[in-house]
Amino acid sequence: MVKAVVAGAAGGIGQPLSLLLKLSPLVDDLALYDVVNSPGVAADLSHISTTGEVIGSLPAEDGLKTALTGADIVVIPAGIPRKPGMTRDDLFKINAGIVRDLIEGVAKYSPDAFVLIISNPVNSTVPIAAEVLKKHNVFNPKKLFGVTTLDVVRASTFTASVVGDKNPSKFTIPVVGGHSGETIVPLLSLTTPKVEIPADKLDALVNRIQFGGDEVVKAKNGTGSATLSMAYAGFKFAEAVLKGAAGETGIVEPSYVYLEGIEGGKEVKDVVGTDFFSVPVEFGKDGATRVQNPLSKINDYEKKLLSVAVDGLKGNISKGVEFIVNAA
Repeated sequence: MVKAVVAGAAGGIGQPLSLLLKLSPLVDDLALYDVVNSPGVAADLSHISTTGEVIGSLPAEDGLKTALTGADIVVIPAGIPRKPGMTRDDLFKINAGIVRDLIEGVAKYSPDAFVLIISNPVNSTVPIAAEVLKKHNVFNPKKLFGVTTLDVVRASTFTASVVGDKNPSKFTIPVVGGHSGETIVPLLSLTTPKVEIPADKLDALVNRIQFGGDEVVKAKNGTGSATLSMAYAGFKFAEAVLKGAAGETGIVEPSYVYLEGIEGGKEVKDVVGTDFFSVPVEFGKDGATRVQNPLSKINDYEKKLLSVAVDGLKGNISKGVEFIVNAA
């Protein structure tokens, strides 16, 4: 029996993500938690004729404990989306506290669960989660993931568009670094099957992958951000984790992880010099089994992108760590 929890289930990402999990044969029971409306979302989804129970809980009456107890996988899209005119710092102050409080709950009630962080800024919220779990002596780097899958999905979609291919899903493109702007590094030279990106289109393609989120914010006229594509990406990543846990082999997805806690991670850390970094990760029964290191094969153009990304990441990571350490 697999119990999945969505924390932030009533939000723009949480609702479609919960729907996708309800449709998945890999999930038996679904617990939805949010500060408002989660029982309503649960009631709605419970009418769908797939197996498994759906419960919705609110903060009152130990709702977080109810949701998290016995969880195998916890997906966290909770928090507020970035609105026009809002700085990442404004976003950080609010979402950092939300993630901290939810992870306190995970540490107490489901310390062995896989934890998937979607709440932005991921570059900082994953280090926050790690620090909280360390504080409770339950940090397992093989089970804590920052979900960067949307960058990978966008890379495939936008690359297919540039080369005139109607089937984006056939392209596998490693995307490394972090999960915002210039910290996102698509390794287009390592695309399989191989593609030739015209030189005059390369900068624009990379920029679109890095800042694709802004495109959606603009198109929605300030009423929201990328919620449906993010829900799809979050589900795709959750599915990879659950398939690996069920014993399926050959599962690889990029994710933002604590490098030194996973086999192969130290080699990547020696190159980039950061504790957290998004790299292709191999999944098994206990989560991340190995980190793949594509960095030795990248071209000079990608090395420059990597250098910019690492500079940005260092500050983002410190900010997350300090949020917990300085509060202690």
